[in-house]
Amino acid sequence: MKGIAKLKTSSKREKLLQTAIKLFMKNGFHAVTVDAISEKAGITKKTLYHHFKSKEELILSALRYRDERFRNDFMREVEGRTEDPKDRLLVVFDVLEEWFREEDFYGCLFVTALGEYPEEDTTIRSFCQEAKRLTQNYIIRLVEKAALDNAELLSGQIVLLIEGAITMAQVNNSPLCASQAKQAAKILIENSKSLIDPVTV
Repeated sequence: MKGIAKLKTSSKREKLLQTAIKLFMKNGFHAVTVDAISEKAGITKKTLYHHFKSKEELILSALRYRDERFRNDFMREVEGRTEDPKDRLLVVFDVLEEWFREEDFYGCLFVTALGEYPEEDTTIRSFCQEAKRLTQNYIIRLVEKAALDNAELLSGQIVLLIEGAITMAQVNNSPLCASQAKQAAKILIENSKSLIDPVTV
């Protein structure tokens, strides 16, 4: 996934966001201080607080920045490789593998945030949940466009494969998790007519 979410910095605010994201991805949220972000970005703390009133506001802005660019780049990569919705469901895993092979891959930033902010109804947690829903909605649209049976159930299972691949790629430091998940997704797609919802059994 060459160049995904790696845009040129056009302002001090954007540089602060990009620096914060890199530090958060590598070290987590609680471990990274405002001082560290300011120093790494080469921008004074006074300027940082001019753009962001608090660390929480900076975190939320960084998550929004990451979500918008990463998700848009991800979808663009998938859709640029094939026009067939069914094929796109499998290409998703090819794009994931390229992401896993990037030097700065540290897993999903939103899962990290959810782990560090477990309290319900917090702004940060709510945003991360919404970001995950938007990704799931994209998979649902692909399944529906492919006119596959049991669309809701199938899309949910493919999302589980995606999330599992991301987690295992981080845990095992192996990009091959994507190809393994792709094989499983192919079996699910080919047998979508016979899928059984465990909730209704």
